[in-house]
Amino acid sequence: MSSRNPLANGRFPETRWSRILRQRADTSERQRALEDICRSRWRALYVYARRRGLSSNEAEDAVQGLLVRLLEQDFLERLDPERGRLRSYLLRAFDHYLQNRRQEQRALKRGGGALSRSLESVEAELAASSEDPTRAYDRAWALDVFERALGELEAELREGDRQGPLSIIERLFRFGEVEAYEALAAEHAMSVSQLKSFVYRSKRRFRALLLRELTDTVVSAEEAESELSELLACLVSGEPK
Repeated sequence: MSSRNPLANGRFPETRWSRILRQRADTSERQRALEDICRSRWRALYVYARRRGLSSNEAEDAVQGLLVRLLEQDFLERLDPERGRLRSYLLRAFDHYLQNRRQEQRALKRGGGALSRSLESVEAELAASSEDPTRAYDRAWALDVFERALGELEAELREGDRQGPLSIIERLFRFGEVEAYEALAAEHAMSVSQLKSFVYRSKRRFRALLLRELTDTVVSAEEAESELSELLACLVSGEPK
């Protein structure tokens, strides 16, 4: 697997989000791309709905309803390409949906599609925090992005595409966990300098994977860098911009 930065040399790659914006006339192509990226980012919307006062069942129904609506109707015609971050767009669309949700007559089936996984971990996070809805949404979005990129890095090590101890990544690349390099190096029969070199290379790759993940949610290289900075702020300080 290549370690090249997807934004290298100023060339922004074709992504699902940029394809959605570009191919407004191709409904089927746009819907396929939209479904791919929306259904993997339900957690932030669920957290936002819960912070807005919806019960767990109501929040699950609301997120499922929004995704159905996005795929059934032409919400994208109201999207300004100059403000094309998926994170911002979905939040605006969800706010609009929640405002009109009480007028919905059709019952939506829970438990399918994007929300088939357990919500226990999400509910535990909600119980441990009192963030306002928008801040909670941004933090949940950031966690999803970082977890997907970290999963990619761990898979590369596990499958042999990159060399190094997987356990070091699992222990050092989680927020809030810091271990002494001396003890960690000794545990893995490495010198401290070897450990530092491995961690440095892994951090560079992790950042490249994060940017690759973000290219599906923004429309330019500058937006991807800015989005990464904002998501880091969400996780480190709890104060998204």
